[in-house]
Amino acid sequence: MADPLDKATSKAPPTLGEGCLSRYDPDALDSEDGTDFPGAAELWEQLHPPAEPD
Repeated sequence: MADPLDKATSKAPPTLGEGCLSRYDPDALDSEDGTDFPGAAELWEQLHPPAEPD
C-alpha cells in the first residue's frame, strides 16, 4: 500500500536537530519558503513603542 502522505501537495522543508532543538535547515530554504511581511517593522514599533525616560 502506498504512503497516504505522498499525496500531499506541500511538504515541510528538511529539518536539523531533534526534539525541542529541531529547526528548519536554512540552507534548504529558498524564496518560495516562509512569508513576506514588508510591514513587520512598522507593526513591531506600533505594538512596542519605545519606553519613555523617567
